[in-house]
Amino acid sequence: MHEDDATSISPELQRNVFLASVDSLYNLIRRTSTWPLMFGLACCAIEMICTAASRFDMGRFGMEIMRPSPRQADLMIVSGTVTKKMVPQIVRIFNQMAEPRYVISMGACATGGGPFKEGYNVVSGIDKFLPVDVYVPGCPPTPEALMHGFLKLHEKISRQSITQAPWYRKSADDAIPVPILGPDLLDPRRLAEVRERTLAPQGETAEPAAPVIAEVSPVARPAGGPLTPEEIERRKQEALARRAEIQRRRQTGGEDPSAAG
Repeated sequence: MHEDDATSISPELQRNVFLASVDSLYNLIRRTSTWPLMFGLACCAIEMICTAASRFDMGRFGMEIMRPSPRQADLMIVSGTVTKKMVPQIVRIFNQMAEPRYVISMGACATGGGPFKEGYNVVSGIDKFLPVDVYVPGCPPTPEALMHGFLKLHEKISRQSITQAPWYRKSADDAIPVPILGPDLLDPRRLAEVRERTLAPQGETAEPAAPVIAEVSPVARPAGGPLTPEEIERRKQEALARRAEIQRRRQTGGEDPSAAG
């Protein structure tokens, strides 16, 4: 048999047979069937819903099937303001998603806190607790911006290799510890650091202590406990006294103590 005859392909099969690498086929299947998780947090979720509607149509990417169960979803779109009360639930849902799983941070609030960055109940970025793959800026982002984020995620998926994928390794990564919500949000991964700083003597702390604004009375409430009626009345009287002192100094032309520093 001639060598050319052994490697030749019949004309009937030339249009039906193609050669490709395993990685390209593997990534093609995954990026065209990335099912998002069906949940939203704030106004960015409205833009996400518009992206799934007929005008923009996420179905062109094979992503029109939003799953209500994390065990059937591949993509978590964190769309909206992330409060400290919601972080434990988001991390718990992320742990229930099967590998490979991806996260898109949609909007300024999910990425860095947005206009509520300095709020007492808002987390300054979901990436403090979850590994984010793509950031979509905007407040809120338009559907076109979210679709651009999908394309960037597809590019990242296309660069992955089945031989180096972390979800196929024998040493699987542990689940992310669910943050503890108490007087404030505590990451269990930082318990050792918090314990060390709490038990360290005052003179050995790495950072200088904040200046004392007001002396706390011995009847102050315990940590995490409710305020007693006496404590509420005492704080109210202190606030009224400070306000009266500020007004008196303004009327007499003295320096405003609240503007000092």
